[in-house]
Amino acid sequence: MAERDPHYNLNHRSIQDSRLRSIQRRLALPTILIPSAGVVVALTQVFTGEVGAMELGLMFGMYLLSMTGISVGWHRYLAHRSFQAKRSVRAVFAVLGSLGAQGPVINWVSNHRRHHAHSDEVGDPHSPSVTDDGRRLGGFRGFWHAHIGWMLGGDVTNAVVYSKDLLRDPLITKINRLYPLWVALSLLIPTILGGLIRGTPAGAFQGFIWGGLVQIAINQHATWTIASLAHIFGTRPYDTGEHDTSRNNLLVAIPILGDGWHNNHHAFPNVAIHGFEWWQLDPSGWVIRGLEKLGLAYDVRGVPSASKRQARRRDAGQYPELKQSTGS
Repeated sequence: MAERDPHYNLNHRSIQDSRLRSIQRRLALPTILIPSAGVVVALTQVFTGEVGAMELGLMFGMYLLSMTGISVGWHRYLAHRSFQAKRSVRAVFAVLGSLGAQGPVINWVSNHRRHHAHSDEVGDPHSPSVTDDGRRLGGFRGFWHAHIGWMLGGDVTNAVVYSKDLLRDPLITKINRLYPLWVALSLLIPTILGGLIRGTPAGAFQGFIWGGLVQIAINQHATWTIASLAHIFGTRPYDTGEHDTSRNNLLVAIPILGDGWHNNHHAFPNVAIHGFEWWQLDPSGWVIRGLEKLGLAYDVRGVPSASKRQARRRDAGQYPELKQSTGS
């Protein structure tokens, strides 16, 4: 039996076990490096003029499916329960999110809930400000740790602490166990489509590269910018606590379908709509509203009232009567 660290404890927020850390690192490395290799191949094709509408169409199509699964399904629904949905919708979004190859759904949700519980404090798995063991970060080291480094050296988040509800859900646990199958499908589907569209093995290869590996790489890095860029650059209209550095970042919000309004989200984490202002584009919020109109989603927690938002603003001290009236 592998020797465990003395801090191994199933009641802790993370499992400080050297064997599990090693397994996490060995799984993370190919997950990061293989899609990146696909991006290198794709860039050579761009310079040689081998890229056409099919490649871009497969890339964007698969990306929208997987990112919608992450943003709407894994993030706003499963992690925060900001709306309720029928069983079939839960299954579809749990699978779609898996196409982005960001780890099994329960692991992802556990990491995200732990992030909110300890945002930019010791215990946050991917803060640009501090590591698991309390080392202070900043500059490029902080960016690297929040973006990628935490997966290669951090402790394993304890799902028993953070995702007990999902561990008790037979549907989600089954989808979680089948994670390798969903990743394989994220590569197989565009490969088959590319072969059918072009009618050649070369078309299948292009589908594999662009709709598979490139899509996964873009999905991963776009999502990881929430932990890195959206905690370093942007505006902070809302008070989210002494240590929390969440920011609204337009450049992050666009590729990740609205999740880049990150300060909004940290101020009101259980709200389904992250774009509070008319100009804050929130495609994932539009999807949720569409599901609501179709009767597939319900109990949607919409944009907080103006008084609640004002009470959480960083300048709320100028309006004490609003703070009292909202009980914030």
